[in-house]
Amino acid sequence: MNPLTFAARRLGAALIILLILIATMFTLSHLSNTDPAHAYLGAGASKAAVAAERVKLGLNLPITTQFLHYVGNLLHGNLGVSYRTRNPVTQDLAEYLPATMELAFYAIILALLLGLALGIATAARWRGARILKFVMVSGASAPLFLLALLGILLFYGHLGWLPATGRTSIPNPPTGPTGFLTIDAILAGRFNVLLNALQHLIMPATVLAIGPAVSIGRVLRGSLVTVLREDYVRTARSKGLRDRAVLLRHALRNALGPALSMTGLQAGLLLAGDVVVEQIFAWPGIGYYAAQSIPVGDFPAISGVTLVLGLFYVLINALVDILQRVADPRVRA
Repeated sequence: MNPLTFAARRLGAALIILLILIATMFTLSHLSNTDPAHAYLGAGASKAAVAAERVKLGLNLPITTQFLHYVGNLLHGNLGVSYRTRNPVTQDLAEYLPATMELAFYAIILALLLGLALGIATAARWRGARILKFVMVSGASAPLFLLALLGILLFYGHLGWLPATGRTSIPNPPTGPTGFLTIDAILAGRFNVLLNALQHLIMPATVLAIGPAVSIGRVLRGSLVTVLREDYVRTARSKGLRDRAVLLRHALRNALGPALSMTGLQAGLLLAGDVVVEQIFAWPGIGYYAAQSIPVGDFPAISGVTLVLGLFYVLINALVDILQRVADPRVRA
């Protein structure tokens, strides 16, 4: 199949999944016991005011019409108004999303690096591979909240090496243009902010990355062990190439496909765990925003966060499928 056709089919499948997610969120909003009009106006609103607000929100229209309006609003970037902040959810997400994306970006990069190290070291039986495997599997076996709390107690409370909460402790950090504090600090020439931001990133990013890294590493190891038994690998060795060169130059590329697929799956789990990690580390992202919205039944905010995370999840998986096809042309639709 042509690579462009393959990419188009994967993106089309991602669109269908997004439509199903949108329909699910719309259904849940109508199954909820919370009256959107009453929740927006407050507990003291009169029945007349609530009835007028329901008409204003279009809640008196047929359910199919409401769904079409809901989809139309989403296409125009209208996710509703938060009951808690009284701001448009889109505005709130624009404020909180960059922090989450920065944390997720570094966590995924760290998961890939640790996964590659674990997979290659254990497949090649390098010295120290067993210790690396023991440490990573032990960390991945612990619940996220426990791993986060242990990290805070050890690296902040006992050793004092790393900060425990927040995104930075330096006042008036740069706020643009990318929204990634580490990049904005470099662009502004404020390297003290860069160092401080990286220190704040280490613990939450590691907590998020350790579980996905083990899964990626295990899949990569299994794939490498299989590939290393292939005839072309034996031929490369017979030509006098060192084992490390054979592994890195010849076997690794053909073994990456399953690991890339696992990366896409783990990215979704990483984003799901983001809510817990941001709450513990007081990281000002959409996970923290959602955690504050859940207790007060702020459904527009919860729905907005869910849709954004769902969007990233399906796009990451579609991208991984496309990259897998590039890495290994033998892959078929």
